[in-house]
Amino acid sequence: MAKKIKVIELFAGVGGFHLGLTQASSKYEVVWSNQWEPATKSQPASDIYRARFPETAHSNSDIAAVIEEDFESIPDHDLLVGGFPCQDYSVASTLKRSGGIEGKKGVLWWSIHDILRLKKENRPKYLFLENVDRLIKSPAKQRGRDFAIMLASLSDLGYAVEWRIINAAEYGLPQRRRRIFIMAYHESSTLYKELTNTDSQKWIKEDGVLADAFPVGVDSGISRRFDISGTLDYVTAYFNKDKGIAESAFENTGVMINREVYTIKTVPDYTGAYTQLKDILINEHDVPENYFINAADLDKWTYLKGAKSELRVNKAAGFEYNYSEGPMIFPDALDKPSRTIITGEGGTAPSRFKHVIQTASGRLRRLTPLELERLNMFPDDHTKEAPDVKRAFFMGNALVVGIIERIGKALIKRVS
Repeated sequence: MAKKIKVIELFAGVGGFHLGLTQASSKYEVVWSNQWEPATKSQPASDIYRARFPETAHSNSDIAAVIEEDFESIPDHDLLVGGFPCQDYSVASTLKRSGGIEGKKGVLWWSIHDILRLKKENRPKYLFLENVDRLIKSPAKQRGRDFAIMLASLSDLGYAVEWRIINAAEYGLPQRRRRIFIMAYHESSTLYKELTNTDSQKWIKEDGVLADAFPVGVDSGISRRFDISGTLDYVTAYFNKDKGIAESAFENTGVMINREVYTIKTVPDYTGAYTQLKDILINEHDVPENYFINAADLDKWTYLKGAKSELRVNKAAGFEYNYSEGPMIFPDALDKPSRTIITGEGGTAPSRFKHVIQTASGRLRRLTPLELERLNMFPDDHTKEAPDVKRAFFMGNALVVGIIERIGKALIKRVS
């Protein structure tokens, strides 16, 4: 067998990258992982990771402390992967209120940067990162600044980058989940040389790793080129300052080489089969009774899911304001991919955002943890040791394993 690709997985959760890569190829070997949830004594995600992947050296400590106090415990590796914490960019809160890279968890981007910096000549040849799609628009008053800082810092460490925002459902996968996937290639790698010697649009449409995994077409030629100039402090202070809230500098697809960015709007090019919500459901008779909607709660569910235009009072400031929102589909359509799973999916309390389906018998119910796992393409009962509410939380934080697998297959063809 050809040489193994040694992988470390940061912010590992319950192991979505691990599953996707090892399903893609036996050449991927996850040699070390880190999962740490701050401000809590229990570490159920880490516990599940250990149970599922006992062969992988695993750290359940603050990654910043590991880097500072025990850096030698992080082995040399070929590929660094991670869905670095995205709370600061999450669609669960408005961009106006989010802290972006300056936020409490956003600073964990610098843990990735520190590992790359401190590895020096042994830094990995490849990076494979995931985040929420709003990353390219953060923060609200300086659209795209946070992503520009990341690209500039990676360039300064010798990496070229390609990125794409992918909606899993648009490529036949079971959930409408939009995330940005970032691939970076170090200047010592063949992929770096290939990217720097290829026309940027041709790489995006034909020659790139992401193009191989998820083919695209170009949407009406919306594109731009620009340099990210200056120190990181300068980028922080001035990038896109004149545009502000109007627009981001970045489209949904792009490449960056030596701080020069080419970015273009692309659309999916997919003609295969599509997975529908009904395809992942378990038999109604196997669903615990507490997942069915009580008749007494139905009015509350209906109100929360419905359209609203009403006068509300801000309790803190004491002023009235008009509040409006459109309707949610209720119950959820079974003949389409599911909506995005959120971290608050669990629990019996009525909610606007939880999935509710109608069964063959006409009853309404929430989705079970096993079904949520299927929507992210995890094995059945991957998280079975945890309480149901926590299992739903894990899936709200997780990625779609099938996306990692497809990109992993495209990458291994180029590096092995």
